[in-house]
Amino acid sequence: MASKKPADVIAAIATAPGRGGIGVVRLSGPDLAPLARQLTGRAPSPRLAGFSRFLDAAGREIDEGIALYFPAPHSYTGEDVLELQGHGGPVVMELLLQRCFELGARPAEPGEFTRRAYLNDKLDLAQAEAVADLIEASTAAAVRSAVRSLAGEFSRAVLELVERLVALRALVEAALDFPEEDVDILHEAEADSRLSALVLDVDRLLNGARQGSLLRKGLHVVIAGQPNVGKSSLLNRLTGEERAIVTAVPGTTRDALRETIQVRGIPLHIVDTAGLRDTEDEVEQLGIARSWKEIERADVILLMLDARTGMTAKDRNIAARLPGNVERLALCNKSDLAGRAASREVVDGQVSLWLSAKTGEGMPLLEQELLRVAGWQAGAENVFMARERHTAALRKAQSHLREAQARRLHAEILAEELRLAQDALNSITGEFTPDDLLGEIFSRFCIGK
Repeated sequence: MASKKPADVIAAIATAPGRGGIGVVRLSGPDLAPLARQLTGRAPSPRLAGFSRFLDAAGREIDEGIALYFPAPHSYTGEDVLELQGHGGPVVMELLLQRCFELGARPAEPGEFTRRAYLNDKLDLAQAEAVADLIEASTAAAVRSAVRSLAGEFSRAVLELVERLVALRALVEAALDFPEEDVDILHEAEADSRLSALVLDVDRLLNGARQGSLLRKGLHVVIAGQPNVGKSSLLNRLTGEERAIVTAVPGTTRDALRETIQVRGIPLHIVDTAGLRDTEDEVEQLGIARSWKEIERADVILLMLDARTGMTAKDRNIAARLPGNVERLALCNKSDLAGRAASREVVDGQVSLWLSAKTGEGMPLLEQELLRVAGWQAGAENVFMARERHTAALRKAQSHLREAQARRLHAEILAEELRLAQDALNSITGEFTPDDLLGEIFSRFCIGK
């Protein structure tokens, strides 16, 4: 591990802010038994939930509840852990926390409990990140993927690839160390087929990680177009609620409206924008400027058109201003008024859908297109909750392995590319991870976890 293991005691309120039936103060550090004795007036019993009174410095009762003591190394962090479960009022929790500080603890930093679990080899880095992802999961599919990662499935898949890489590196190094041997070690060991299999398996793992990354962050979808083409009606249809005001008056939507929905477990962050047009209305101008900012941030742009008129000159002007590197779908809305059935067409790579936001006809086609753009594959069981750094590391390993394939007749270069691929994979689980990256990762956790 990269960092020095800490030797002080940390404490934090581990339950969410606000009032609740139960509140928890958590402590972790070396030799917590004396501190627990001063807090509760008695020696703690390991792994036994017992009724306790929590006392201040004068022996007066702060609160009463349950004290749980987990001696090292059999605890979440690998250190002594003490959990004080009392009444969930913010004032009583703060009083209890301040008492812990008086007894020598210091405030825990965000994610510090999980960081200590990582430093004490209770979790690898990918599992530690899955803890935060499980807490923040916004869909049932995201929860399932985070649980798989927390249970170590992602880490085991990475470690299995590393083990195979190590075995292949050993063969290559042997060929370099004994060049005078008549036997072609690499050929006899079928190094080419091993390397090809590694490339395929990294590709599969990368695909699962991409799916997990999608579950984690979702897709930013922006609805854009002229006034009165049905943008707000589409938002209402997607959310199943009257979230946006719909009128026949152009320019009704003055600011971006945001809603998050789920399609097959994928979070879709839908933004309804002000109609794009030239206007003298100062307030509407501000809304249109914000619309363009939202469009610049989009993962997918839904360009709304009126099916009765098709692509007009004004629509073409809007389309010309859209970012060229962002996927767009042309939605010909009001197909019911145009007398046309819901359908999908592709012309020169541009997907167009005919639908009706009012009646709902064609909405399944839109959902399928959004899933296609996202790259979602239904029924994938190898989906792990992944972060951008995981997919970046897998892409890096993939690149080095493919370079190794291309240069496999040059043993020195082959050996170096395999080493670099292994380093990239090791960074996922934290085998070789700099302290500044650890600080960045754990700073995003909530305090108390």
